[in-house]
Amino acid sequence: MISALRNNVVTILREKGFKGSFPHFRRITNEKIDLLTFQFDRYGGGFVVEVAKCPPKGFTHYWGEKVLPNKVTAHDVHPDNRLRLNDGPDEWFRYDLDNAPQSIYEKIAIEVLNHLDEAEAYWDKN
Repeated sequence: MISALRNNVVTILREKGFKGSFPHFRRITNEKIDLLTFQFDRYGGGFVVEVAKCPPKGFTHYWGEKVLPNKVTAHDVHPDNRLRLNDGPDEWFRYDLDNAPQSIYEKIAIEVLNHLDEAEAYWDKN
């Protein structure tokens, strides 16, 4: 699954100006930092994609710890201020389905790409 995401989704993220390494990506602009993180199910077979944004100078936690712009991730931002892509009854992108064909990984990666517009709309909101 990670290979399919790297080949399909990460390639597009790079084209859109994102930097970082799997599973955390950031796009730093003068106005803000757009964040995207893949979070895998600890038991395997699925993942969620969370997006967030923070000020261009990075993020400061409520206890005072500062996270630099090149280190901040969506997980640093409070869950109330994140968007989970594929928001619906099951926000998880699942690839552990019974009798799933080998092509399930590519199919799921393409499904993630289809949800990137939701992320762009979220990042563009004031």
